[in-house]
Amino acid sequence: MAHGYESGRLNLPFTGICTFAKKPYVEDWTRIEADAAILGAPFDAGTQWRAGARFGPRSVREASTLFSFGHAGAYDHEDDATYLGEDVRIVDMGDADIVHTDTLASHANIREGVRAALDAGALPVVIGGDHSINIPCIEAFEGHAPFHVLQIDAHLDFVDERHGVTRGHGNPMRRAAEKDHVSGLTQVGIRNVSSTAREGYDAARAMGSDILSVRQARRLGAAGVAERIPAGAPVYITIDIDGFCPSIAPGTGTPSHGGFLYYEVLEILQIVAREHRVVGIDLVEVAPDYDPTGSTAILAAQVLMNLLGFVFHARASGSADTI
Repeated sequence: MAHGYESGRLNLPFTGICTFAKKPYVEDWTRIEADAAILGAPFDAGTQWRAGARFGPRSVREASTLFSFGHAGAYDHEDDATYLGEDVRIVDMGDADIVHTDTLASHANIREGVRAALDAGALPVVIGGDHSINIPCIEAFEGHAPFHVLQIDAHLDFVDERHGVTRGHGNPMRRAAEKDHVSGLTQVGIRNVSSTAREGYDAARAMGSDILSVRQARRLGAAGVAERIPAGAPVYITIDIDGFCPSIAPGTGTPSHGGFLYYEVLEILQIVAREHRVVGIDLVEVAPDYDPTGSTAILAAQVLMNLLGFVFHARASGSADTI
């Protein structure tokens, strides 16, 4: 089979401009023609401890060039499937404009980017930034059909208000639960000392959250975790990189030991993508300055690439509805 390497440029990962997976850059958001649109949200003013996630989109984009796959897609011998072939159109929208010190303006710009992707019929994939960027991402779906949120995270992020702060990185799941277009939440990986007090956990459960620690998820297994999501529900997936163990993801502002390993999360995501219509994705809290090896950004890029592969393979095979 000819793969296109016989003519044209070799286009190795270390050459060229670092768009996500070396996909085309679309500056005009009214002209998006794609199945998935990548948006950077380099905002980290919502952090409560170590900043630096504003550089997450750049680092994940650079790491993603390792998985740009050339012309032939990515063949997985375990699944006997080729993922992200030329039939899947992915574009990079660049970054939402961030106004320093202004959370509301920055979040509004992120919301505008997600809406542009949705208006184009593309799956929005947002790279943060701290977890507060999930708030405008969820807000962008106002008027759309209800969906369930799957959160992979060390922290519950269900704080209502603290010293007047309602849109920090401890608030996004509370803000999501308040939305009419969010039908429920499955929060997986929550563990150890949390930024959310006991009343936050009580409120989360009262508002429809299903909360699983890493140890509980391991006892259930990937299939058991996926079964907790209501059958047939569309799903929005939000992944905080601190859901993973800091032994493999040290580059984050709030590391928490006892987290997931790579395949534990990947297998959950593969089942969810096969059994549910995925309507949106964000991945947050990669802070590359705390990881001199770059392994955290590589992990983030690899998770996103595989998840996109699962989503569009499921759509092509008919096991998941189209957006």
